[in-house]
Amino acid sequence: MILVNLDVMMAKRKMGLTELAEQVDITMANLSILKNNKAKAVRFSTLEAICKALKCQPGDILEYVEDEEIIEGG
Repeated sequence: MILVNLDVMMAKRKMGLTELAEQVDITMANLSILKNNKAKAVRFSTLEAICKALKCQPGDILEYVEDEEIIEGG
């Protein structure tokens, strides 16, 4: 499973949802879906815009974890 750690990077950069949504040119609703790990996919252009706005790498936002890890940890 791929986890989206967008909230962690936003906190590190002290950037709110509204500001990031404006910079990335994405709706607050879609950004919220991504931030809350509800997205089924993300376009590379969106990922690139998020990385540019947050000055980070895709690996700072996306994390692969085995399904068992989520069950054990949660």
